[in-house]
Amino acid sequence: MVSLPSSFDAVNFNAGQALALARKTFEIEAAAVQGLAGRVGPEFARAVELMLTCRGRVVVMGMGKSGHIGRKIAATLASTGTPAMFVHPAEASHGDLGMITGLDVVLAISNSGESEELTSILPVLSRQGVPLVAITGGLQSALAKQARVTLDSSVAQEACPLNLAPTASTTAQLALGDALAVALLDARGFREEDFARSHPGGALGRKLLTHVSDVMRSGDAVPKVGPDTSFTELMREMSAKGLGASAVVDAQQRVLGIFTDGDLRRLVEKGVDLRSSRAGDVMHAHPRTVRPDALAVEAVELMEQFSITSVLVVDDAGVLCGALNTNDLMRAKVI
Repeated sequence: MVSLPSSFDAVNFNAGQALALARKTFEIEAAAVQGLAGRVGPEFARAVELMLTCRGRVVVMGMGKSGHIGRKIAATLASTGTPAMFVHPAEASHGDLGMITGLDVVLAISNSGESEELTSILPVLSRQGVPLVAITGGLQSALAKQARVTLDSSVAQEACPLNLAPTASTTAQLALGDALAVALLDARGFREEDFARSHPGGALGRKLLTHVSDVMRSGDAVPKVGPDTSFTELMREMSAKGLGASAVVDAQQRVLGIFTDGDLRRLVEKGVDLRSSRAGDVMHAHPRTVRPDALAVEAVELMEQFSITSVLVVDDAGVLCGALNTNDLMRAKVI
């Protein structure tokens, strides 16, 4: 186990000082982001236009902490409708430049604008005719001079007490990247459905992409009986299929009604003699139904609105296609 130098000993910890530095950090970084609002102008709009009309991809590049920010910006662009990828500048000079074509736009990020690994490949990008957008605090730097569009990410000071560690400057870079992504998604008419398609594994993706037909029970798994079915057979069908309900259908499989566990409980509480009853006598006629092509979240809303736990799925002619309950929707992670 490696011991830390005494200067890092926990006895030097001061809770009040830690809280004061935290608040100071928030103030400095908030001021850095707020300062950007007064500096965005035609150059920002030009950067958005270059990326919007790009026939290839937005290739994001950056070294060190700027590289970490660049990876996040590339990911945000890609998930909001702008094809993008991150290319490490050091790897670019060793073959990865082949990933960049004249159809692309390069978004280069460097606080100083003098990162050697980045500036060394700028002449190659220029010869390829690749448009260069720079995010930098060095407006007179080599990067800024080579860029077709320069976005000013300069900050008055870093949040680091030594004014050395990239803190406020990387926050400003990230905010500019997010601003570009937001402007681009708006210009592209990017919608919730588009976001869901690029996030199929997320909660929004499941809500906007999962249809009733994807999660419903179908075929023999759907409990159903005719209106003349005895009450005993009705209960046997419900128990066997485990839905907590059974559809009551006619000879053409059109839905006439539904009988649920809740209906059974209410009839028992009323003291109704069920032994001689038929399914048509006890069913709830004209039940709530949903179409198979409806979104699963619509079924959730229907259940919540009418305080029901099961719903039948029918086609345009009212023919039974399937059924589902809240457990089915929970397994699909729609709720």
